[in-house]
Amino acid sequence: MRRAGSSRVLAHLALLFYCLIALFPTLMIVVNSFKDRVSIFAQPFALPTAKTFSLDGYRTLAESANFPLYFLNSLTTTLGSLLLILFVSSMAAYALSEYTFRLNALTALYLSIGIMVPIRLGTVGILNLMVSLHLVNTLWALILVYTAQGIPLAVFVLTSFMRGVPRELKEAARIDGASEYRIYGLTLPLIRPALGAVTAISMIPIWNDLWFPLILAPGEKTKTIVLGASAFLGQFVNDYSAVLAALTLAIVPVVILYVLFSRQLVSGITGGAVK
Repeated sequence: MRRAGSSRVLAHLALLFYCLIALFPTLMIVVNSFKDRVSIFAQPFALPTAKTFSLDGYRTLAESANFPLYFLNSLTTTLGSLLLILFVSSMAAYALSEYTFRLNALTALYLSIGIMVPIRLGTVGILNLMVSLHLVNTLWALILVYTAQGIPLAVFVLTSFMRGVPRELKEAARIDGASEYRIYGLTLPLIRPALGAVTAISMIPIWNDLWFPLILAPGEKTKTIVLGASAFLGQFVNDYSAVLAALTLAIVPVVILYVLFSRQLVSGITGGAVK
């Protein structure tokens, strides 16, 4: 028992140490974004004091770039993509887990290929498609691409959880006269950890993506916060207060959202492993 307890303590200490190493760069970016330029280099590891505290970097952002619009564009794109991913994937997962038809296995294989093949390989075709649909420099172009990117993995995860829902509950609902859409709606609360896991997994690549915003929506009115921060860094590479402020605005929101969904992510992963 003592060996097991000591091993558990050592494992937790190792994980805590790794967590501190992983979070340290982000913490330094956020802390130094509230300092003046001199203090960033003179005392990079110190917390801001009354003498070193400064909001000059954020003032430069407000005067030189339209970061509130960039943030709103990223938020709209991320939330819109996640809603479509969850809606389409959950319905597809319900069909694949509930019904047996001739193309069931082939459909599942086709979706699994979408996990293995990066969507960026089809960038030229996607760009031509968006040009023909007149969706270039619109947020809809990004939302549709990110939805297509996230569906395969989401279907793969949700299907395993859908199959774990007791079939007796569905049959009882059918006997009571519930429609298939009603039964589908009743199963969603039962797979809430899987939905949270899919949300957490899909959210990070969408928010942090620079490739498709640069190609499909580079206009000033459709820039995402990552694209806006990249363009800003090129202009103010010597203004380190402004650079760190831009990085803070690009990093912190997604970290907060990830922390909010972390419990669902762990529940979904452990639940999927048990299944």
